[in-house]
Amino acid sequence: MGSGVLPAAAPPLTLPAPADRGSTRIADRVLARIASRAAVEALAGHTADTQRLETPRASASQGRHGISIRVGLDLPYPADIAAVSREVHRQIVRRMADLAGAEAPKIILVVERLVAAAPTEGLL
Repeated sequence: MGSGVLPAAAPPLTLPAPADRGSTRIADRVLARIASRAAVEALAGHTADTQRLETPRASASQGRHGISIRVGLDLPYPADIAAVSREVHRQIVRRMADLAGAEAPKIILVVERLVAAAPTEGLL
């Protein structure tokens, strides 16, 4: 069968320094999608009727100064607009860090519309 000689062990693999390995760039549309979905998640905690709200519209760009994200959204009314906006901002930051590795993105929230709760039947 064999000659009883074991093959020589391969030399240990050495990796280049992290800076020399390259980088991964996530497409702007992917970042925008993450931000839009994060806004939906945050808004779900502030209204039971999310179907009345338009899906948040997001755009993203990457440059020398990091990632910039703009999100246009509808907010439920009545609500504490500042508190809801803070929660949306926090959720976008969390999701961008978790899913895209983006630390401290610049986020601009634009409240485009306040949406009143659906009228309850029987009230005149």
